[in-house]
Amino acid sequence: MLGSTHGTLTSDLRARVVACGEQTGDAVHETAAVTVAAGDTDVSGRPLYAPVPDLDRFFRPASVAVVGASDTAGRPNAGITRQLVAWAERVGARLHPVHPSRASVCGRACVRTVRDLPAPVDLAVLLVSDPLPVIEELAEAKVRFAVAFASGYAETGPEGAAAQARLAGAAERAGVRLLGPNTNLNAFERFRDDLEGPAVALITQSGHQGRPVFALQELGVRLSHWAPTGNEADLESADFLSYFTEQPEVGAVACYLEGLKDGRSFLLAADRAARRKVPVVAVKVGRTEAGARTAASHTGKLTGTDAVVDAAMRQYGVIRVDGLDELQDTAALLARARPPLADGVAVYAISGGTGAHFADLATAAGLRIPRLSEARQAELHQWIPPYLNVANPVDNGGHPVGDERGRKIIDAILADPAIGVLICPITGPFPPMSDRLAQDLVDAAETTDKLVCVVWGSPVGTEEAYRSTLLGSSRVATFRTFANCITAVRAHLAHHRFTAGYVSPFDEAPRTPSPSFRKAQALVRPGEQLSEHAAKQLLRAYGIRVPREQLVTSAAAAVRAAGLVGYPVVMKASAPRLAHKTELGLVRIGLTSASQVRDAYRELTDIARYEDIGLDGVLVCQMVERGVEMVVGVTQDELFGPTVTAGLGGVLVEVLNDVAVRVPPFGEDQARAMLAELRGRALLEGVRGGPPVDVDALVEVVLRVQRMALELGGVLSELDINPLMVLPRGQGAVALDALAVCR
Repeated sequence: MLGSTHGTLTSDLRARVVACGEQTGDAVHETAAVTVAAGDTDVSGRPLYAPVPDLDRFFRPASVAVVGASDTAGRPNAGITRQLVAWAERVGARLHPVHPSRASVCGRACVRTVRDLPAPVDLAVLLVSDPLPVIEELAEAKVRFAVAFASGYAETGPEGAAAQARLAGAAERAGVRLLGPNTNLNAFERFRDDLEGPAVALITQSGHQGRPVFALQELGVRLSHWAPTGNEADLESADFLSYFTEQPEVGAVACYLEGLKDGRSFLLAADRAARRKVPVVAVKVGRTEAGARTAASHTGKLTGTDAVVDAAMRQYGVIRVDGLDELQDTAALLARARPPLADGVAVYAISGGTGAHFADLATAAGLRIPRLSEARQAELHQWIPPYLNVANPVDNGGHPVGDERGRKIIDAILADPAIGVLICPITGPFPPMSDRLAQDLVDAAETTDKLVCVVWGSPVGTEEAYRSTLLGSSRVATFRTFANCITAVRAHLAHHRFTAGYVSPFDEAPRTPSPSFRKAQALVRPGEQLSEHAAKQLLRAYGIRVPREQLVTSAAAAVRAAGLVGYPVVMKASAPRLAHKTELGLVRIGLTSASQVRDAYRELTDIARYEDIGLDGVLVCQMVERGVEMVVGVTQDELFGPTVTAGLGGVLVEVLNDVAVRVPPFGEDQARAMLAELRGRALLEGVRGGPPVDVDALVEVVLRVQRMALELGGVLSELDINPLMVLPRGQGAVALDALAVCR
């Protein structure tokens, strides 16, 4: 059935999908037979699988060629060459300088060109202003990877983009995987090898923006890789994300993204991370017009509509943050923290004010601060004065942290089965008690599988309790601000909730067209906006319910149609390229007699003649009331292709702007999540005495529209069902109006 291509439907919703077969003949029932065929592309021809590039020899090459190597004092290439020499020694790689006129560089014998290399090399680093001729030589030298530092490509405009395309083409012909151009030396930094535990892998499109994450090593957090992708003429962020996800030492991937080379490639990489439960944290610039403009000029790639980017990341569990400080703190926590045993958060403070302040912020951010049981509170009052609140937040009044009571309080809180995270905000040091508190927290963290977090609020940051005790522990997550702690803990809990129930939508994406698609093909008109009547026929082909209606071309036919449809009726002008009929006075509602229908027909056709609108007829429609007006539609995104939108509809849809978006393919869970995101979602549950509406029917329409988006994405530029009247529970949903624009 059609629903099977969207994920697992509930039994009631599955029955409703089958029931809609009466609208589409056998289309609904045949879909299962045509969607189980194996293949690596979905029905739209887009890939469902992306291979993981083998980048081992990029990050750990056995041999390296440096083209344009130099040791001449004062030359830019000299410093880069020295760094590469040191890096090659650290990773155990043989380094071969390449220079057309030098016998040696840095004490190593030079060759004139890459063709003269004594043996195949894994990696060629190109320190030349025009790497294109060198790229063309790499095939003969059997080089596997190349790095181009040169700038002046897609980031500069159309001419640069054309030059970058030539560079990418040359690399493809040479069989070389290319990093850059417009990249840097970040991949060849000195990584600390004395740190243990899961590592953070880093992807950045701007080298400088990765510095805060790289500096985590100085706080005891291990960093395993850094991929500075630059303009991504060939190797892109998605390639490195897929690769990092497969590395056993990587606990989380941190990304700074200015643009995405290909939306589907990124989603496939994010899907791989979700399947393997590897957290991905990303800063993605372009939330504002100014940011998007700057990002495009920096990397020469599409930034994508931000609402679509945001939704796509959320669909695949990518945790999007705004600041680099949030990126480093969240990635560090997710890399090192164990899966939560419960989602309850306990706030433990030496001050009632501190605890209340933190609890306010945490609750507003969606964290759950459960009230501790009466028995637990009684236990805590053994060590905390009875006049202090210990329900959660737990206020100890200060003095208990200075003796053996402090550790007992921490252990008691961690023993509560409702608590999965303990957060202790310390707004300022107060030695020696704060020293002992820090040590007690570290000691307790070593004996529990629950997450222990500390916010060290001192602006100084040189205190021994902070520098040695807290940062010296790999089991305590230490933050400098309330906000970053809350962001990271929320991401930690959300990541594990998401991955626990994650089912890849790519596994169930339709691979072959449905019979509905064959019917729809006869209805599309390339380059045209369909009339409302034709657009509704398109909906009917996909089993989406429309009102009883007839298209007529005379007043007498309108009267006969009204009798068949049943009074009261709605009459609307119908023509290609006709939108916003209400504003033009081309709609009449609530008509209850033959005389009203005749008059309405004459009025509508008169207005159409005056406005020079060529009608294909007048629609006489069943009048549908008593529901919630929604909008469901399809738009095309430059990065991700067809997207599906759902939200509050009606004539005020642009004013309310209360919509959610998803990128196909997605399942029923994401369709329901779209509705949960709406500010006006309470309308679906019934307000002011109104009954709850048929949410299952609304979800069904969203999934059917998604199938349209997948199958017709190549020919359908835009679809707008507005309003979609969602009737009271059990009565379905009806598309009262529709607009469809063909490519």
